[in-house]
Amino acid sequence: MAIDSFVKPMLKLEIFQGLRPLQITEIARRAYRVVYKPGDTIIREDEEGDAAVIIVSGEAVRIAGPALEEPAEAVPEGSLLGEMAMLIETRHSSTIVARTTVRALRIAREDLQDQMAEDAALADHFVQRITARLSTVLESLRAIDSMVADSASIVPASRGTSATQHPIHVH
Repeated sequence: MAIDSFVKPMLKLEIFQGLRPLQITEIARRAYRVVYKPGDTIIREDEEGDAAVIIVSGEAVRIAGPALEEPAEAVPEGSLLGEMAMLIETRHSSTIVARTTVRALRIAREDLQDQMAEDAALADHFVQRITARLSTVLESLRAIDSMVADSASIVPASRGTSATQHPIHVH
């Protein structure tokens, strides 16, 4: 497959948006082209990850992990698996297996870190992307904390004290 077939799915991924075409092409050039056969495990839950995997073509399914609603959830082409593993030490939260022959791009942390050492703008890009995501997560956690605090401040009135009961708000 030509390098363009690997660069194209990268252009659609949020984490790579804003990079120069040359930077994306260099990431793709350094990445490993991998072919998974039907039944091969692409990533495994609770295993340490050292690379991210982009599904370029083929069918994959998630068979284990958080919030799994079906015995096997489809993982569409163009998906980025184990994204954080290309940047930092982390463990995979899901198991993904190939349903058909899957062609993928494996972006190893070591190779990406080498590229970031050569291109400080690339490192800055990923720091900004991850910082923005962490800020979003923090905002969500604060909203949840606020909802929990609000619901905890509503104390039901004692049973049988009156025909009409009103919650008591504690501040």
